[in-house]
Amino acid sequence: MKKGQKGLKKRKRAGGLKHSVWNARIKSNKISAYLSTCKLFSDGGEMKMAQKNYDETARAIIACVGGAENISSLIHCATRLRFQLVDVSKADKNRLGQVEKVITVIEAGGQLQVVIGNAVGDVYDAVMMQLGRKTEDAIQEDNGTQKKNVPALLMDTIAGIFTPILGAMCGAGLLKGLLILMTTLGVLTTTMGTYRILYAAANGIFTFLPLFLAFTSAKKFKADPFVAVAVAAALLYPDLTTAFSKGEALTFLKIPVILVSYTSSVIPIILSVYVLSKLERGLKKVLPDIVKNVFTPLISLIVMVPATYLVIGPIADYAGKLLAGGYTAAVGLSPVVAGFILGLIWPAAVMFGLHWGFIPIVMNNIAQYGRDTLFTITGPNNFAQAGATLGVFLKTKNKKVKDVAGPAAFTAVLAGITEPAIYGVTLKYKRPFFIGAFFSGIAGAITAAVGAGAPTLLGTSILTMPGYIGVGFAGFCVACAIAYFGSAICTFLFGYSDKMIPEEERAI
Repeated sequence: MKKGQKGLKKRKRAGGLKHSVWNARIKSNKISAYLSTCKLFSDGGEMKMAQKNYDETARAIIACVGGAENISSLIHCATRLRFQLVDVSKADKNRLGQVEKVITVIEAGGQLQVVIGNAVGDVYDAVMMQLGRKTEDAIQEDNGTQKKNVPALLMDTIAGIFTPILGAMCGAGLLKGLLILMTTLGVLTTTMGTYRILYAAANGIFTFLPLFLAFTSAKKFKADPFVAVAVAAALLYPDLTTAFSKGEALTFLKIPVILVSYTSSVIPIILSVYVLSKLERGLKKVLPDIVKNVFTPLISLIVMVPATYLVIGPIADYAGKLLAGGYTAAVGLSPVVAGFILGLIWPAAVMFGLHWGFIPIVMNNIAQYGRDTLFTITGPNNFAQAGATLGVFLKTKNKKVKDVAGPAAFTAVLAGITEPAIYGVTLKYKRPFFIGAFFSGIAGAITAAVGAGAPTLLGTSILTMPGYIGVGFAGFCVACAIAYFGSAICTFLFGYSDKMIPEEERAI
């Protein structure tokens, strides 16, 4: 009995010890979770540990691009840091691609593009902080000192002008889509005060787009931003917009003025600010210092506003109509063929970061026709790449691949951000990328055939689908579904296997 009792006591002690260890582990996990939560939400949401990680990432990125002195300019879009470097050969792209939080590195459009993903804004802020003495304005002072070829210069200019306002435009576009959904469901009516105020929030940036473009163009062309905005404000002045709507005949110093609508326009103000930048530089060279600060803006306004109304505006408006008409004619020749080609090549455009270069065409389409079809035709690509990534996620048994593919597929379908899916999954294993591109082409052909479009700038995702309600909406939904499920099924069946994983990455 004593032996049995001793054995029982030992088992109890052992059980108690195991129980204590188990409790300790639970407590440790809870403490870890608590610390993680504190890390995320302490001090008003400022993440000291996370910021430290971003600081380390920022330091590594700066070192890999050749140091602060090699950075001519830096901007960021939804997922990428876009560097203009003094000497690209000084950048170590292989090392840069291995930096934590860097998905991949691309050299395109005259820029070194560092793909970060959703954390790009935080990494950008950390990089700017690391540069210390350089503010955003100062870092862009040297921009343009390098000689670039025409395509690179064009892409750099478009990115510099449109990238800063993309977030606001996409947010306003999403709000427009939600308002369309609310009115379709009968929750709101267009006469309600709630609708009118929210519609003003959604449409304000597009109505007064020249004001925003004037500011960003001035930054890009090194003109006085407030004089540039003043020129844009003159183009949108109520008296003259009313004169246009009434068809009045105006003259300036007896010269007939061709009135056009500058509301929501893109090309006229960009050209006007470019000319303004040249005029200001000339004036600063010839005017005495004692009157330079006053007379430069005075003469700029006296010259640029009439010059824009008489010459620059009408010419730019005509060019915009030609551009919109050319695109419409090209798609009109064979919507199915044009849609298929656009959808097929769009993943490559996204891959090289060239897709935002089409924004002027999109905005011009909206200004001329009240809707755009280009980004609608290419929109299902987001679903195609999301579907292909989902196929990889469902097929793989490798934990590391699942950890990358799951969030990337979710981000692409929910928010329309496909870079993590493309660089982290589909392009890495090649076949899923091409399957996604093929179904993107199929979906593009369907979208073009049904004539779907959007009245605003939208990135295609589940959240933004209401923005496409209108002509061809049902067909567009079908196209997106085909792109998503077709890519997912084909990738799962024959587009991916774990044998594609490099040997060194196969450890689970």
